[in-house]
Amino acid sequence: MDILIYVGMLAVSLLALIKGADFFVDAAEKIGLSFGIPPFIIGVTIIAFGTSLPELASSIASIYKGSSEIVMSGVLGSNITNVSLVLAIVAVIGKQIPLNKNIIKVDIPLLLMSIILLWYVASDGNISIPEALLLLLSLVIFLVYSLQVENEESDIIEAKAGIKDYGLLIAGGVLVYLGAEYTIEAINKLSDIAGINKAVVGLTLLALATSLPELIVSIAAARKGKTEIAVGNVLGSNIFNTYAVVGIARLFGELKMTDTILSFSLPFAIAITGLLAFSCLSKSISRWEGLMFLVLYGFFLLELSKDALM
Repeated sequence: MDILIYVGMLAVSLLALIKGADFFVDAAEKIGLSFGIPPFIIGVTIIAFGTSLPELASSIASIYKGSSEIVMSGVLGSNITNVSLVLAIVAVIGKQIPLNKNIIKVDIPLLLMSIILLWYVASDGNISIPEALLLLLSLVIFLVYSLQVENEESDIIEAKAGIKDYGLLIAGGVLVYLGAEYTIEAINKLSDIAGINKAVVGLTLLALATSLPELIVSIAAARKGKTEIAVGNVLGSNIFNTYAVVGIARLFGELKMTDTILSFSLPFAIAITGLLAFSCLSKSISRWEGLMFLVLYGFFLLELSKDALM
């Protein structure tokens, strides 16, 4: 009975976390437009940050509950899932993902830099405050550079934000807070009852759940033939996860890193990112490459299952 209760708690809290992030981002976007902020700036900042909001909220909650190993496992798991599951499914559905110049020359190198920097600061098993600030500085540089390479004129879209939008912003923030709080509580209880390593839960279940927004948006874009939107969404989310989630979470407390994270998950995340960059050299991601990433995701889950027991 306890397991069923906590599984139910996990399902409800994850739903609250994801829907809360949706409400928060939608309201923030409309409020931003009402103040005359150009749409592309909102896209690079509010929307991109919003896709990482579930990961950030659950990471901060895990630190306060003494389960900080979930932070790194959640970030790495989410980044691996975004590439080897989300992008892979988009490639399979869309048959091919064509890539524009900006993705190949700007986004992919920035993504590679982010995962290499994460490896640099985390490889010794500890991330210091100065290293966390370095990640946040890199996030600022990424945002500034993204705005500079935006070469299209962006018309101001007139929008009016009412009381409802401000209410949704507050409600979204509350749902994110409560969803993150009870998600981590449920994960802690379930891992204790089942005797499963919390880091493994973060790398799989939590990562998959927090990647659901990217998965839903990406599949919808692929069905409409707008596969580049899916790629940009995934790449931006991964960069934000690496810089913002790890950097901000570290300011709230120490981050534990298990042997599984250091010996397998971090190297696997680097390998997947490098393989994605190699695939992009042909200026597209084929269906066969998508299937290859799905096979690698299956291998990732299989390897983690060996370390599942605490």
